[in-house]
Amino acid sequence: MTVEAHKETLGFQTEVKQLLKLMIHSLYSNKEIFLRELVSNASDACDKLRFEALSDDALFEGDSELKIRIDLDKDARTLTLIDNGIGMSREEVIENIGTIAKSGTRQFFEALTGDQAKDAQLIGQFGVGFYSAFIVADKVTLTTRRAGMGAEHGVRWESAGEGDYTLETVEKATRGTEIVLHLREDDAEYAENYRVRSVIRKYSDHISLPIEMQKVSYGEEDKAQADEYEAVNSASALWTRSKGEISDEEYTEFYKHVAHDYQEPLAHVHNKVEGTNSYTSLFYIPKHAPFDMWDRDRRNGIKLYVKRVFIMDDAEQLMPTYLRFVKGIVDSDDLPLNVSREILQHNRHIENIRNGSVKKVLGLLESMSKNEAEKYAEFWGEFGVVLKEGPAEDNKNKERIAKLFRFASTHNSDNTQNVSLDDYIGRMKDGQNKIYYITADSFAAAKNSPHLEVFHKKGIEVLLMSDRVDEWMMSYLHEFEGKSFQSVAKGDLDLGAMEDQAEKEALEKSANDSKGLLERMKTALGDKVEEVRVTHRLTKSPCCMVVAEQDMAVSMQKILKQAGHEVPNMKPTLEINPEHPLVKRLDAETDEDRFNDWSHVLFDQAMLSEGGQLDDPASFVSRLNELMLSLTK
Repeated sequence: MTVEAHKETLGFQTEVKQLLKLMIHSLYSNKEIFLRELVSNASDACDKLRFEALSDDALFEGDSELKIRIDLDKDARTLTLIDNGIGMSREEVIENIGTIAKSGTRQFFEALTGDQAKDAQLIGQFGVGFYSAFIVADKVTLTTRRAGMGAEHGVRWESAGEGDYTLETVEKATRGTEIVLHLREDDAEYAENYRVRSVIRKYSDHISLPIEMQKVSYGEEDKAQADEYEAVNSASALWTRSKGEISDEEYTEFYKHVAHDYQEPLAHVHNKVEGTNSYTSLFYIPKHAPFDMWDRDRRNGIKLYVKRVFIMDDAEQLMPTYLRFVKGIVDSDDLPLNVSREILQHNRHIENIRNGSVKKVLGLLESMSKNEAEKYAEFWGEFGVVLKEGPAEDNKNKERIAKLFRFASTHNSDNTQNVSLDDYIGRMKDGQNKIYYITADSFAAAKNSPHLEVFHKKGIEVLLMSDRVDEWMMSYLHEFEGKSFQSVAKGDLDLGAMEDQAEKEALEKSANDSKGLLERMKTALGDKVEEVRVTHRLTKSPCCMVVAEQDMAVSMQKILKQAGHEVPNMKPTLEINPEHPLVKRLDAETDEDRFNDWSHVLFDQAMLSEGGQLDDPASFVSRLNELMLSLTK
């Protein structure tokens, strides 16, 4: 059947043009990775065909021997990569090649610095993929047809990597994709057989499909073999080999393939389980968080295989959300080949694999935290905030997860999050039976909170929490190794045996002596407060804001309000320090209007120091100005 010509020129998405330009310049020193990326894509295309053919065998079109082939032409200076995988339709070519439909795209480009070395890392982190072809080619021609579609539905895509590309409908007898790289003169080495073989063995030996190339001809007697092909990779699934047979380099290259990451992983764990549930897992911890880490629709990075047959990408049932940064594979011997995402949700084998996988990943992190402190600090800086979701999601492993947490604290002078809960307990004072912490919307706000004054005075360490997830996390984390957590900004402060009888009596006397002042302030503030009371939290500040034990911190209320969420009306308690000069000045004030102004100013100051939001900032400024003017008279 003759195909009617249908060729059109389309413009690249703006982000594609930016990425192409940056890639060609930033990745110039490591050109050979283009072949790894193209082979990896071809392997994925074959995996997808094998999976779809489980329910529709006709997609194989009589050819179920999946493979990748590379042809070289030194004279024409071309490298051609052919796969007989799933292929693409016209719409898929436009979607996959013409645009970058990846979450985090805008943040990615904002993060670029103009420093080629740093940008190379960011580009690799974002994903190189097909566009890497333009590192060595000044023109790329892609011809493809989706499995199951007729020969007349072939599509040819061509571009010089500038501002546009052409699309043409062509005939293609076989399914799959053929990519022809028209190499630049400076990159003619990639049309040399020995050079390409060395790159494949270096980066793609682990690919479980055969990667075929023409046999090398050395003399007249070998010319007959010129049209014969041979596999140049081992073509066996890396995870099926014993750990002792796999080098660090091989583990690293497999990670780059499975995670589509340009950089080396931080750590990995390879495990084989035999018995009632037989499966193999190979998990990696990346060095850097992806740009779409906080995308709610983003799935986990675990590939599922059954008896070495690829089943699906991003099998979210295999790893909990708080470990979504983990990349890798699970290969089960027990699941059916036609398993679906729906079946995975209610499958006993999957539940057992998930539990075992979580234990392995947590074990890897525990080992890193004990034996490789520097590497663990690197991990925590990238993924600590994500791991903090664990106590809410995984009650069974709550304490084990909490043991991996690292915090800033008053023990350190800076915002370094390197204090474990074990460290904290080891430094607890005699008579201390609680783990004290404070949450705030910034480290500075936590470190300088007036709530810490009595703790500084007594030398009691307080954990300083300023990640947005902290307040929510602490609602699920109530104790650790028998020690309960207490926010220093909530409820009645209980210092237990660390507060002697004389201090308690002094507080009671102060509260009794200040009864009149407390009642006047409560009347002045009205419904703004639940109560006004004397504090034993403060030594330097005039007052502070306290919320009930079960209420969320003032800073969290502000964050939720700014995000447009409804926040229940919670009345705080105002605690005052009767020994502070401002409070003494207030107690002596006889002008009720001025007393009211002073009371509101102190309340608003306390609200601001907690990271809260004033309902009427203009009134606060007006009152403050009036009071300052009155002091000058």
